[in-house]
Amino acid sequence: MNDEKNNSQLEKEKKSNKPNRLRFKGLMNTLAGGIIGSVLTITILPQTNFFEVAFSSSPLTAEQASSQSSQTNAVTVQKTAAGSGDAASASVIADMVEESSKSIVGIVNMQTQTENFRFSNGENNRSEAVESGSGTGVIYKINDKNAFIVTNNHVIEGAQEIAVTVYGGEKTTAELVGADPLTDIAVLKIDAKYVTAALEFGDSSTLRAGDTVLAIGNPLGLDLSNTVTQGIVSAVDRTVSVSTSAGNWDLNVIQTDAAINPGNSGGALVNTTGQVIGMNSLKIAEDGVEGLGFAIPSNDLVPIINEIMEKGQVERPYIGVGLANLEEVPQMYTQNLPNEIEGGVMVTNIDPGSAAAKAGLQVQDVIVSINDRKVENSADLRKYLYSELEIGETASLSIYRGSEKKSIEVFLTSNNSN
Repeated sequence: MNDEKNNSQLEKEKKSNKPNRLRFKGLMNTLAGGIIGSVLTITILPQTNFFEVAFSSSPLTAEQASSQSSQTNAVTVQKTAAGSGDAASASVIADMVEESSKSIVGIVNMQTQTENFRFSNGENNRSEAVESGSGTGVIYKINDKNAFIVTNNHVIEGAQEIAVTVYGGEKTTAELVGADPLTDIAVLKIDAKYVTAALEFGDSSTLRAGDTVLAIGNPLGLDLSNTVTQGIVSAVDRTVSVSTSAGNWDLNVIQTDAAINPGNSGGALVNTTGQVIGMNSLKIAEDGVEGLGFAIPSNDLVPIINEIMEKGQVERPYIGVGLANLEEVPQMYTQNLPNEIEGGVMVTNIDPGSAAAKAGLQVQDVIVSINDRKVENSADLRKYLYSELEIGETASLSIYRGSEKKSIEVFLTSNNSN
C-alpha cells in the first residue's frame, strides 16, 4: 500500500490466535501520549491518527558465530525453556550479564543540520552532522567480515549516519542492511573486528507471566551504557496499537516491569540463561503509571530479521493508495455518503501505475470492506491485507463513490516492485 510511501500525511515508535490475547485499546486511548521509546520515539495510538542463546555459560564467541553462519544465513530460535534458569544464583546471573553485555551496542542517529550565517560578503550555510537521538542494539550474528545488529527502526530512522559504540567504548559507523518501519525492526552491520561475541535468540513462546527477565541497554544515552534492570514477564501476547512512519499497526508484545527508559529502545530483554527473548521497544511514561514496558517477542523478530537479511526489506502485498480514517475527514468531503456509513477509509492519493490506479480507484473513494471484511479504519485494512492476503491474489473492495456503492477488484502486487 502506498501509505508506506505517502506518509507525509501520516504521523511517526505473529501470528497469535491464543484466546487469551488481550487488547489495550481502551488503555491506550487514555495513556497514548505517555509512550516513549528511545530518544526518538514510536507512539502508542489513541486511535485518532489524522490522515493518516541455549546458555552454556556465555554468549556465542566470534569463532562459534562464524562457524554457525557458514552453515546458514538464517537466524534461528533456540528451543530452550526461557525460564529454565530462574533459580540461578545471583553470581551466575551476574556472570551471564557480564558476558551478555559484550553483545550490546550503543547507537546514535546522526542527521545533517544546516545553519545560516551572514557575513559581510553575503549569506553562507554550514552543514554538520548532529546527534538526533540514541538507542541500543543487539549483536546477534558474526561472520568473517561483519557483525550484524538488530535494533528498532525508530532508533535509526532518518539518519544520514549511524554511529555505533561497542562494548569497551570503541566507536565505528554502521551500514543499514534494511528496515521495516511497520514492525519497527532494523538490521545494521559493522566490521567484525570490533566485536567478540553475539547473543542467541530464545523461544519467546515458552514465556509465562512471572518468568524473570533482564533488560540491558543504554537509558538516557551512552553515559549510562550497559545498564541492567531486572523484572518479570508481566504478561505475554499483549497487543498495542502503534503509529509508525509506515502507518498504524497492531504490535504483538511482551509486557514487563523491568525498567525501560528512553535509550533502551532496540536493547535486549534476556532470560536468566542469557538468551534474547525480546527487544525492548515501548513503555508508558505517564504520571501515576509504573512498570509498563513492552518488548517485541523474539519469535516475531526472527522472521523479519531473516527477510531483511535476504531481501533488504519485508515484502508485502501492495495496492498503491494513501488513506485517511473516515472519522478524521472533514465533513465537506463525506456529506454525500449514505447516513448509515460510519466507518471506513478515504483514498487520499493514488500511486500512478499502481494496482489501485489500474483497478480504477479514485481519490475520495471510501473503502468500507475488503473481501467482505468490514473496514473501520486504515489499521483494519492494513492488518487484513498483510496478514491474510498474498502477493498475486485479487482483493475485492467495496467502496462508496459519493452515494453510489461499487465493487472493485484489485490485483495485489509487491511493494518490492515499486
